[in-house]
Amino acid sequence: MLAFKECRDPNTGELFIETSICGKLLLTTPQLNKGTAFTYDERHTFGLLGKLPNRVETLDEQVKRAYLQYSSYTSRLQQHIYLNDLHDQNQILFYKLVSRHLAEMLPTIYTPIVGTAVKHFNREYRQPRGLYISHTNRNQIDEILMNRSNPEIDLIVVTDGEGVLGIGDQGVGGMDIPVAKLMVYSLCGGINPTRTLPIFLDVGTNNQSLLDDPLYLGCRHPRIGDLQYDEFVHKFVTSISHHFPNAFLHWEDFGRGNARRILDRFQDELCTFNDDIQGTGAVTLAALFAACDVTETHLQEQRIIVYGAGSAGTGISDQIVDAMIRCGLTAQEAYRNFWLIDRQGLLLVNDNELTQAQQPYARACEDIDSWSLRQTIPSLADTIRHVKPTILIGCSAQTGAFSEEIIKMMCANCQRPIIFPLSNPDDKCEAQPNNLLTWSQGKALIATGTAFEPIEYQNRLVQIAQCNNALVFPGIGLGILAVRSSRLTKTMILAAAHALSDFAPSKKDSFLPLLPSLDDAQTVAKHIAKAVAQTAIDLGLAQQNQNADLDKLLHNIFWEPRYLPFKLASEDVIKNTSTSCVLTD
Repeated sequence: MLAFKECRDPNTGELFIETSICGKLLLTTPQLNKGTAFTYDERHTFGLLGKLPNRVETLDEQVKRAYLQYSSYTSRLQQHIYLNDLHDQNQILFYKLVSRHLAEMLPTIYTPIVGTAVKHFNREYRQPRGLYISHTNRNQIDEILMNRSNPEIDLIVVTDGEGVLGIGDQGVGGMDIPVAKLMVYSLCGGINPTRTLPIFLDVGTNNQSLLDDPLYLGCRHPRIGDLQYDEFVHKFVTSISHHFPNAFLHWEDFGRGNARRILDRFQDELCTFNDDIQGTGAVTLAALFAACDVTETHLQEQRIIVYGAGSAGTGISDQIVDAMIRCGLTAQEAYRNFWLIDRQGLLLVNDNELTQAQQPYARACEDIDSWSLRQTIPSLADTIRHVKPTILIGCSAQTGAFSEEIIKMMCANCQRPIIFPLSNPDDKCEAQPNNLLTWSQGKALIATGTAFEPIEYQNRLVQIAQCNNALVFPGIGLGILAVRSSRLTKTMILAAAHALSDFAPSKKDSFLPLLPSLDDAQTVAKHIAKAVAQTAIDLGLAQQNQNADLDKLLHNIFWEPRYLPFKLASEDVIKNTSTSCVLTD
């Protein structure tokens, strides 16, 4: 671990950094490096005199130069690489730059460009980040966790790279996803990046092209079997609970066979969260609340088809079911409002391959007895024709699955159909929003999983809502950490969805988006955090700040990128750290 800590002056209350790291090492430690912003006194004290150009710059001046450098790159992947290199050199400058241009740069460091970066991981690899825990090192997990750079950890994002976005098993390249998620937590949710940790669990890959790639950096073998896998994950969680008993553990991009099982296994043992299941569900539910406001209908009245019944599809459905139950329906009544379609067609109870998450949504065979079908199992078109849905949600990663025929069938039986093609990146989207507007004659209420430019329709510029998880998970994390909640419950996630829907621009004008812009992400995160923290307090799960003024508390703990003054650690601190003050090049 690095030898530094954030302290508060007992006399003035001002924050400062105390460290024993000096010289070139200080300039190459991204958590501490201030580059040309080190003051003359700091340059003298920490052995930096002569190692930097003479001028002492402000952070704002550095940001202007960094933005010029960023703008000089012509491709989004090059811009992604530049921002990540900047992050590896100077974290404060990176976060200040991106926070100044959040709506512009978030898609570059996060979705959709991170998907491209994942594919190029093994060829573009430059700098290690976080921790890589391979199954081979399963008996050294404690040792690996002790090798982390950041001493105090509040938030962990972990993946095994099997279910990355819409592109599937990417092996060790999946590490880019936890790194990007934690950036979003800090940018939007105000969580101090020096208290976060990305982790990759390397259990092999079933992607043959990666196994054949001589540059592949992960374990070069197929994914391990279920029994070994479960034992490995259990060892990992046990170590995490020991080293970081109060940390919030975020699971990301696990395969459909493991994501739900892991969440169900551990959600009652520690404070944990799966963004693909719960985050996607919460942000989609918020958009549905807004759409129901526009149509002046109630959520529990909707007939819902979900196309793609993997982790995201069932996670979204589960969130909607929970909300319907809150509205007065029984669980059985709520499930009856759903028709889920997966690779094999409409989910039916006689299907032996149903996952545990899919089973509550499977329809009885007699439900389709009266349907006229061209094949044994109803297709999407068959289901729409007979169900006459009001909501169509896509989580299939099947490009163009929502065809003109499908959309016109939706519109034939619904005045304002709610259509959410949520698959990302954009080349996996079930339908392009401009086509949805044209085919529905402007009737469709649309939200997508990836960002699209505004569309000109009938002399009006229509902005499309993006069901971007970045609008919800940072606020959930901030709320959890504000009160040290011991668990994350369904009630807390529902509170987050309601809080997000409060910011829907469509409340003012039905032609405006169903969700706010990323420009409002920090304001939204604080509002969600307050709702989540208050719910945790009400449920008796908060371990601290139960009686705090939450608005004031959230304002005080919300991290913002700024340079702090440095002080050289005392002799006792230096002796107790693994990094000494070496004044060399």
